[in-house]
Amino acid sequence: MNRPLSVEPKSGFRLQLVYPDGIEGMIDLSPDVGRGVFAPLADEAFFRTVHIGKYGQISWSEDIEICSDAAYEELVSNHLSVAHA
Repeated sequence: MNRPLSVEPKSGFRLQLVYPDGIEGMIDLSPDVGRGVFAPLADEAFFRTVHIGKYGQISWSEDIEICSDAAYEELVSNHLSVAHA
């Protein structure tokens, strides 16, 4: 599992992530906020409680988490897209 070193909430329902291997970047959760399991994240104060869970997941509660591997893959994909542009 790729565990982030840090996660920081940003405006517009985005997260700034840093991983130990130097991969870092922003993921945009705005399309998902307010829908399904992510409905509570529409409360910006709650969104700002994001943290790294004890298993390395990106978490707000036991019920609302993002797999840190999936976030890592999104950042790597974004870096590759930028590198090939």
